[in-house]
Amino acid sequence: MKKYFLGIDLGSTTSKAVIINEQDEIIGRGITNTRANYMVATEIARLEAIYNARFSILKMKLDDEIKSKPEYKKYIEDIESVFQYLQFKRRLDKLIVQFDESINSTFEGEKKTTIVNFVKTIFNIIAPEIRHEFIFANLGNKNQFFRDIVSERYNKEIAKLGKEYFEPMMLIYDKSITPVENELTEFDFKELIFEALEVLNEKYSYLENTNPEVSDIQFDIEMNILKGNHKQVHESIKEHITFIANMDIHIANMVGTGYGRALLPFPEKSIKSEILCHAFGAHAVFPNTKTVLDIGGQDTKAIQVDSHGLVTSFHMNDRCAAGCGRYLGYIADEFNISLNELGPLASDAKKEVTICSTCTVFAAAEIRELLNVGEERADILAGLHKSIVMRAMSLLARSGGVRNEFTFTGGVARNQAVLKYVTELVRKNYGDDLKINIHTDSIFMGALGGAMFARRSYKD
Repeated sequence: MKKYFLGIDLGSTTSKAVIINEQDEIIGRGITNTRANYMVATEIARLEAIYNARFSILKMKLDDEIKSKPEYKKYIEDIESVFQYLQFKRRLDKLIVQFDESINSTFEGEKKTTIVNFVKTIFNIIAPEIRHEFIFANLGNKNQFFRDIVSERYNKEIAKLGKEYFEPMMLIYDKSITPVENELTEFDFKELIFEALEVLNEKYSYLENTNPEVSDIQFDIEMNILKGNHKQVHESIKEHITFIANMDIHIANMVGTGYGRALLPFPEKSIKSEILCHAFGAHAVFPNTKTVLDIGGQDTKAIQVDSHGLVTSFHMNDRCAAGCGRYLGYIADEFNISLNELGPLASDAKKEVTICSTCTVFAAAEIRELLNVGEERADILAGLHKSIVMRAMSLLARSGGVRNEFTFTGGVARNQAVLKYVTELVRKNYGDDLKINIHTDSIFMGALGGAMFARRSYKD
């Protein structure tokens, strides 16, 4: 039986899981927001990684066919998108039920009737929108969390209501989303994937009557080929789908890391520090890495590594979470936007407003003052993002500077405004010739390092 190795990075804002095979290849990734329940978040991330691993193994089994027939790759990606939608749908159904319970326990009389009608109208609008985006626009590939997907659309709809309804509608949202987020929903992979195939048939049947020239659906080469060929592709790979649905993914060893690693039910020898794991993971993806900057939910780490990916020195913030993911989450709440909207909004700035406060609480007060004197939201956010990067640059300097190659990891590396300032300031201070590595898997580097430690410490 093939052996697989699991790394869990239990962070304060997100929990990540990575599964690798015996050749150190990543075959599964899972991520969720941590919020209030660390253990549920860990289990959700682990299960997501196992689901993702099944799709990766399917692609590996069909590697030759995918190379000669690109429509196979598109078909499998579409199955996974629909699979993710069906997972989302199960949780959305629970959220709607939870809304009913929260409304019944919070409001009475006419106000209750009004809130019920508003909520019903909102979900009648956003549920079909989300379904369309998952199935036709690959929403599942954007790595957005359940809360973010719902809240972005929910907030947009309540903004259309009168101002007097903002507080009660947000109250009922906050009371409803947390219990659903903190509930572990384990899915039957086999049941869900065959349900996904039925939805996919519906999608492709719809495409048969769609003109690519006038459709709002993005048609690419693979989509065009599948338009008249999906039944043949389905017949060719259904046997392989059944195989990966039934196969046992044997996790031979696992290692935990991250801010909450002490909470993981792992033996002491299977717990590693975040610094070791991030350095090892970054070096595995970029073998010439000499300096690593990791900005996570609760801390920022500047790490120097040797040619084997082992840590030679490091420096990290040791006072509070200002300048980290938690800080950005708090700021997003202040602006009533999702975390994913922060970076794009900051990137629209015409200038950078100076933010003097380094404390999360005082920064929020300063932001409100700046808004009151007429500063633009985008300009304030640009200044805030730059101040975060300035603090990180200070840590890098104290750790030994930036050496070639430089790798940026952690969840905050997904924020495009932070990326912009990191690139600008690293080049300004350490030279334009320096190579900067940023990977789409940057948020998974700690979990990857953990999985690699798990493989190396495994004894058959």
